[in-house]
Amino acid sequence: MDRGLLFVVSMVMGCLAPGVSGNGHLSFANNTEVHITRTGCGLIKLCVETPEQCDPTGETGCLFASIVTTAPSSPNGVDLLVELVGDSSGYIALGLTANETEGTSMVFICAQNRNGSFFFRSAQRNNLNNTISLTQRIVKNITGSVNGTVIQCKFRVPAVNAPTRTSHVTTFATFLAVGNVTNGMGIGDINIRLTNKPLNLADPTSNVATAGSSALTSQAVIVLLSVLMYRLS
Repeated sequence: MDRGLLFVVSMVMGCLAPGVSGNGHLSFANNTEVHITRTGCGLIKLCVETPEQCDPTGETGCLFASIVTTAPSSPNGVDLLVELVGDSSGYIALGLTANETEGTSMVFICAQNRNGSFFFRSAQRNNLNNTISLTQRIVKNITGSVNGTVIQCKFRVPAVNAPTRTSHVTTFATFLAVGNVTNGMGIGDINIRLTNKPLNLADPTSNVATAGSSALTSQAVIVLLSVLMYRLS
C-alpha cells in the first residue's frame, strides 16, 4: 500500500468515541486530498514559515503554517482554521502562547507512526522548561496526509481567546516545531525551529507590517532625496 495515506476526522478531543482514545489519538482513514500552498498569504491568511518565504508545495525542509480566524464572538473568542506542513519522520507542530518565556503554550501536533499512518494530538508546553504533555483540547475537522517524510494537515480550533490584557483576543506569540514519535504513537521532546513575536492572528499582514513600513520609509527617503537634488541643481 502506498505510504501516502490520507485521513479525515471530525471530533471533539475531550469526548471518547470509536477510534478516539482518552488521550485524543485519532486513526480514521478517508480518501481526502490535503494540498497546502502559499496562496492567500498576507491577504486572507496569516502565514509563518521557516526558512523565510519557503514554498510548502515541494521545497524540501519547508516548515509552514497558515491561520485564518473567524470574526470574534464574545465571550467565545474565535475559531482558528489552521494549515500545517513540514518534513519529519515523527511530528510537526504549531504552538500558540501569550508569552513564550513564561506560562504554557497550546500545541497542535500532526504526526506519523512507524507505519507511516497519520495521527493528531493536542498538547501543552511548559514555556519555562520546554516539557510537553498531552491535553484533550477540542479540535475539529482534522484532515491529514503522510507522504514519506512530508506531513500535511488542516484543522479547526474553536473558541480561542488569548489570555492577555490586550485589545485583541487573537494576539499570540507563535512557534513552529518538530519532534520524534516514540513507542509507536508517543510524543517525544519538542524542538522549536521558529518563534515569532506576538501577532494578531486576525490580521494576515501582522507579521509583514514591519517589512512593509521599512519599504515605505525607504521609498519616502528616495523621493525626498530626489526632490532635494532637483532643487540644488
